[in-house]
Amino acid sequence: MPFVIVLVAVLATIGPFSSQSAEPPMQAVVMHAYGGPEVLKLEQVARPEPKDDEILIRVLAASINPVDVAIRKGYLAELVGKLPFVPGMDAAGVVEKTGSKVTNFKKGDPVFAFFTLKGEGGYAEFVLAKQNEIAAKPRTVSYAQAAAAGAAGSTAWEALVDTAKLGPGQTVLIHGGAGGVGHLAIQIAKARGARVFATGSTANQDFLKQTGADVAIDYTKTKFEDVAKDVDVVLDMVGEDTLERSYGVVKKGGIIVSIVDEPKQAALDARGIRGVALRCVPKAEVMQELARLMETQKLKPIVSQTFPLTDVVKAQDQIATRHTRGKLVLVVAPD
Repeated sequence: MPFVIVLVAVLATIGPFSSQSAEPPMQAVVMHAYGGPEVLKLEQVARPEPKDDEILIRVLAASINPVDVAIRKGYLAELVGKLPFVPGMDAAGVVEKTGSKVTNFKKGDPVFAFFTLKGEGGYAEFVLAKQNEIAAKPRTVSYAQAAAAGAAGSTAWEALVDTAKLGPGQTVLIHGGAGGVGHLAIQIAKARGARVFATGSTANQDFLKQTGADVAIDYTKTKFEDVAKDVDVVLDMVGEDTLERSYGVVKKGGIIVSIVDEPKQAALDARGIRGVALRCVPKAEVMQELARLMETQKLKPIVSQTFPLTDVVKAQDQIATRHTRGKLVLVVAPD
């Protein structure tokens, strides 16, 4: 199950049921067991109460990510911790209440967040976060778009900027460019001054170009290695055979960053390149960089479909196909 690496944020200390108040109950999608979509139950639960270093967010929108399905099936049970559990790795909303040690945010602030794996909780009317997990929501995007940027945008940024050090004049090949991480990675790469090759299906060729790809490659008709040669960076969201074929397109000294598979050291050494399996974690400074790009309209999350909380099963079924365009978002409350 190599894809479960994607978006895994390691180890946190809080959980959605860890600290509760006498406030009116809230609606939340709760998992009492691992399994199929039927384990996702919309329930009335106690509203969490923030600790001294926590922020309570009134959720307006929450993102759906492929890792949500892996979590539901129990593939990451050791990292998630105890059940019951409210899933949801990122969300956007308004600060409802802050702990006594919180200094960067106040009640009423519009924010977006990317939670640690144990914290999660985005599929709910209220969620807890810490200061290093959130940033101010840009005025240029909706709450649904902001929710879409948290985990996927952070993954793209940490892969291309923090890990690969992508810069002006370099070239990058992005596999799965039409997906949640991919379409944001294309825009981040362009904002960094790079030339972008991106792979996608026939139906997504125009979407790749509209998102900013310099060269869109239809993987159903063309071998990407016949088009993209001597690139500085490969960002892999596909793995397996796609990763195997990618070693040969990276120039000496270049790098492959995969969010789904572990690059093989022998293949890297044979070509004089580097490889990293990325495990993304929430960082406030990364969220702030994403916010700046959205403010300057260099980054625009594309929300292809929205669902109410009551349709969470339908949303997860859709993301499980691995063929969604842009991002899927749960609309928890009116924007």
